[in-house]
Amino acid sequence: MGHREFGRAQRLGDQIHRELAMLIETRLSDPRIQDLTITGVKVSRDLGHARVYYTTLSDDREALEAALAKAVPYLRHLLSEELIARITPRLSFVFDESIGRGRDMDALIREVVKPVSPEPDDSDK
Repeated sequence: MGHREFGRAQRLGDQIHRELAMLIETRLSDPRIQDLTITGVKVSRDLGHARVYYTTLSDDREALEAALAKAVPYLRHLLSEELIARITPRLSFVFDESIGRGRDMDALIREVVKPVSPEPDDSDK
């Protein structure tokens, strides 16, 4: 039974991911949300809550978070019309730090493997 619940939550998360991406692109007119990309959705085992992970190109995350907080009830309503589920999970948006951490790790790796310039040869003296 536990395995099936996991599959169900994952399937619902995948559907929410697809639907939210489309709804944000087509139904929201707030310009603060236009640079938002949903990177994943994790639905709780009881299907009552969905964490929506996102990233953005915008420098003003505070404005984006305020716009998202304002849009959540509307997005949940729109989702309820699209989902094939008895209940629509509560939504919370969480900034996905993994993209930035990946860029930081990539920069560190590039720094470590940077080619070393050859030392000057002492025989030229």
